[in-house]
Amino acid sequence: MSTGPTDARPLQVRVADDLRMEIETGRYAPGQKLPTLDELAEVNLCSLAVARKAMDLLRQQGLVVTQQGKGTFVRERPSARRHGIDRYSKSRWRSGKPILTAEAEAQGHTAGQMMRELGVTPAPEKVAERFDIPVGTPVWVRRRTTLVDDRPNQLADSYYELDVVDGTLIKEEQTGPGGGFARLEDVGKTRHGDDYELDEICEEWSVRMPTGPEGVALRLPAGTPVIDLIRTTYDSMGRAVEIMLAVMAGDMVKMAYKFKIPD
Repeated sequence: MSTGPTDARPLQVRVADDLRMEIETGRYAPGQKLPTLDELAEVNLCSLAVARKAMDLLRQQGLVVTQQGKGTFVRERPSARRHGIDRYSKSRWRSGKPILTAEAEAQGHTAGQMMRELGVTPAPEKVAERFDIPVGTPVWVRRRTTLVDDRPNQLADSYYELDVVDGTLIKEEQTGPGGGFARLEDVGKTRHGDDYELDEICEEWSVRMPTGPEGVALRLPAGTPVIDLIRTTYDSMGRAVEIMLAVMAGDMVKMAYKFKIPD
């Protein structure tokens, strides 16, 4: 155990920090079994209670998982999917692939989704504010759980004003080639002319710890945060046409943006 005369960390924190360093430097690889509490206590000249508290700290931080009757193991990290400006490239969804599928495939992953709800719902405050409509106004919602490499990675709820989606496949489980973005552009061109297109996206991100139901739905190990994403899509007429509220597994997301520095 690394220590010194000026080390004021509690003993369990020092034990946890040393074990974390061994995990981060690769001495203990993902999936590898860690020392038992007895072994940890013996090596660090501490009590079982201290060893248990140290392991609890690492579990809360999402670094280790315990399997009943088998022991404690280094948590295997899922592959993170990068989010960047190019994920919304028109060439991707205009070619017929939904955004999630195209982005996942480009990064060597597989993607899918499970529909949780399709229907009319009262607009929640965050949605009403961005559509500039009263809270509670009926809107259309598509609630789905998306998966990357067969693990749930986000709970995504997309909202639309009713006049935007009436008569479109957005009201069906299968939205057709290119997904919802392609259908929004199709209906816009039909109603407003060939110059119509989706034009601008605003993303708002925040990080928090998950609720119990979110942790279960996303299969989150203890100590794993979630990311709240609010995505607003505007058309070339300046109208917000889709608002997505997503809760994303924090260990499966990596943000990577490259853009010109504004004047």
